[in-house]
Amino acid sequence: MMALCLCAVAQVQPSDTVRREVMLSTSMGDIRIALANETPQHRDNFLRLVGEGAYDGVLFHRVIKDFMIQTGDLGSKDAKKGKLLGGTPEKHKVPAEICFPRLFHHRGAVAAARESDRVNPKRESSASQFYIVYGYNFNSAELDIVEHKLDSVSGGKIKMTPEVRQAYLEKGGTPHLDGGYTVFGEVVAGMDVVERIQVVETDAANRPKEDVRIIKATIVK
Repeated sequence: MMALCLCAVAQVQPSDTVRREVMLSTSMGDIRIALANETPQHRDNFLRLVGEGAYDGVLFHRVIKDFMIQTGDLGSKDAKKGKLLGGTPEKHKVPAEICFPRLFHHRGAVAAARESDRVNPKRESSASQFYIVYGYNFNSAELDIVEHKLDSVSGGKIKMTPEVRQAYLEKGGTPHLDGGYTVFGEVVAGMDVVERIQVVETDAANRPKEDVRIIKATIVK
């Protein structure tokens, strides 16, 4: 079975035996994230931003029920209510490290946001914006449809393994994003907080009407 893996530049080093972890202390509770060693450029970029305090005060600016919660727009910290967010200019991008099917969009996966294929054919990631997957539980028929679509758009390169398929059936997620975005971590504690955030009331641009923000991001491991 063919599988997509664009992580040739992301070979795990012998010293990468421990997964680094970050705590996001948000206005709705704590979310603990473990970072993947298979995506070292994303891992190190994320740790650098956390260490610099870049995420302290940023908003969850895009929230879609049964899909995901997105944050990391560094220009969102002092944004007035109703302001359209997500477009703050960035000085660089992070090269794609797509390691499907090892890393996929199950519920709780943490992945980098990015611009569309039209302007970003290499699928490079935002320097700071990321999202946490919530999604929903699929049944077999629904997964068959998603698999067919992924197979068509990828020319047969994106194939779910039995393990990935079972995870979507049991745990849920957003399988239609597989192969298109770099997954670089997962929530290991605080999915109840993610669940509460993904159902908050939002405006027409999917920004929460009442600000939900990261108060402090801390490297804890």
